[in-house]
Amino acid sequence: MWITSRSHYGLITMSELARSYGQGPVSLNYIAEKQSMPMAYLEQLVSPLRKAGLVRATRGQRGGFELLVPPDQVTVKQVVRALDGDYSPVECVSEAYEQGACVREDECASRFVWQQLKESMNQVLDNITLADLSREPESVLQKVGSVVEILSK
Repeated sequence: MWITSRSHYGLITMSELARSYGQGPVSLNYIAEKQSMPMAYLEQLVSPLRKAGLVRATRGQRGGFELLVPPDQVTVKQVVRALDGDYSPVECVSEAYEQGACVREDECASRFVWQQLKESMNQVLDNITLADLSREPESVLQKVGSVVEILSK
């Protein structure tokens, strides 16, 4: 599975919540307007994020959503997983794959490539937090660059 628009919009939503961490609930209307995102789509995104224990809802006039965990303790991988499940570029390296399901399994020349891609992607996603995303883009790029440099050794 490739990264979907659910994860993309989910990360934008979670970044907004990270920027407001400790300041009380943020309304989905505010996020929808600020980020030019459809309100109905945001409403669909917060349910799996709540189930994953990443956000909580507060009802009422000053209600909205807020992070349950500090932004520096929530990784991009956690958000992607909550919204889309396991990231795998191809089925044979996914967590749900059952051994023997592919007839080429024993002689597949490309499975190693997909496994390496999955592991590299997971390392990058696991090393970037919501706190990183709420900072300037240059600092995130520096962090991604250092992770990629480590992976290439």
